[in-house]
Amino acid sequence: MDKKNTLKIIKIGGNVIDDPTALSLFLDTFSSLEGSKILVHGGGKSATALAQKTGLEVQMVDGRRITDAATLELITMVYAGKINKTIVAQLQALDCNALGFTGADANTITSKKRPISTIDYGFVGDVEKVETSTLELLLNHGISPVFCALTHDQNGQLLNTNADTIASELAIAFAAKFEVELYYCFEKKGVLEDVNDESSVIEKITQTSYKELLDSQVIYEGMLPKLNNCFHALEHQVFKVCIGKPEMLLDPKAIFTTLTIQ
Repeated sequence: MDKKNTLKIIKIGGNVIDDPTALSLFLDTFSSLEGSKILVHGGGKSATALAQKTGLEVQMVDGRRITDAATLELITMVYAGKINKTIVAQLQALDCNALGFTGADANTITSKKRPISTIDYGFVGDVEKVETSTLELLLNHGISPVFCALTHDQNGQLLNTNADTIASELAIAFAAKFEVELYYCFEKKGVLEDVNDESSVIEKITQTSYKELLDSQVIYEGMLPKLNNCFHALEHQVFKVCIGKPEMLLDPKAIFTTLTIQ
């Protein structure tokens, strides 16, 4: 059986995006990675800052943004417009050919509007299907897709969708054809045993040790959705999942967190 080609899917968070120097350093690293690669970016902090400037109320529940019609309009401008196109332009300057995407583009990511239970999240989407054919065509021609955190419902409606989830679902969709490596890059060195101690990186988390960390409340709040997405990917044939600073992508001495089934 022929060995699969490697595909790196890398998600960057708000703190990297909001700092021009950190973003520039990351994009320099991304552009120098060899082989096929996809970038997924958030942008929640930029959206929140613009909302505050325009007097738009920001509503969050358990770290998730309530997305009414006005908020959707704003995040579409910020995510798909300013942030996405700035990243694409900077990658072109680094000789990394890139193309910006929402899930609506080439019908790549279809979602359904999250049903109302105890909370009405508004125009928030839960991923239902990822179509990889157009993306494969681009990757085969050396073009790197750059995804923002928007999908669509195939009925003309854009939906705000968690960027960690988009990265995970893209990784799962490509796992049958590629050896997929999924990286979540943010400002910390990895998952920390003590949030106040940068040196307390947990270098390996298995499904068993994850349950133990949850029971002992070492991991909670903001990291939970990210780690759930990590294990969801691993359970669906994604080859490798890591969390840490962007240095982990190139520096063999970098310390970061690797997640495994066993």
